[in-house]
Amino acid sequence: MTLLAGGRPADPDDPSADAAYARALARGEPQAARCFMARNLPTVLGIARRLLRDEAEAEDAAQDVFVKVWKNAHRWEPGRAKFDTWVGRIAINTCYDRLRRRREASGEDLPERADGAAGADDLLGAEAGARRVRGALASLPERQRLALELCHFQEHTNIEAAEMMEISIEAVESLLARGRRALRAALAGEADELIADLAASRGEEA
Repeated sequence: MTLLAGGRPADPDDPSADAAYARALARGEPQAARCFMARNLPTVLGIARRLLRDEAEAEDAAQDVFVKVWKNAHRWEPGRAKFDTWVGRIAINTCYDRLRRRREASGEDLPERADGAAGADDLLGAEAGARRVRGALASLPERQRLALELCHFQEHTNIEAAEMMEISIEAVESLLARGRRALRAALAGEADELIADLAASRGEEA
């Protein structure tokens, strides 16, 4: 069970627990830092891996996110978004900042933000299928990859994903629909089964 400083449970659906968690992070309490690693780090790393597509850079970005959350936890406003949603938004913006710097250095264009965005080898070939899905996902526009990461692999609601991505719910639904269509085309009708295999393999890694 994820705990707040002092040993109390941290319930992401309880506003008062969110507020206590934010205060504990702002104070730099060690238990709150451990709570962040258990409660928020998997989401942050998932976002960073999906957007940056580089493990070392994703880990660096996750560290940046932790520092930003720690320094700015006192700025979180409970009435505007859940704490975890706020953290996810920081993660997304941190990754986009890194992508912008990367593309400025290489001369590539940065896509518009508002529009479009290992398991064991003996599990019935799940890893081979997972590699196919990862390859297909890598070919999608960033916003479609991110929407699929948040809603399918991390099981956030469309509302939560919209808040993190700072777009409308309708835009998230459009990104998901386009992303799924593109995956089905790329995977020749095997998308649903292969994506399920990838999700299962990621669950084994957690």
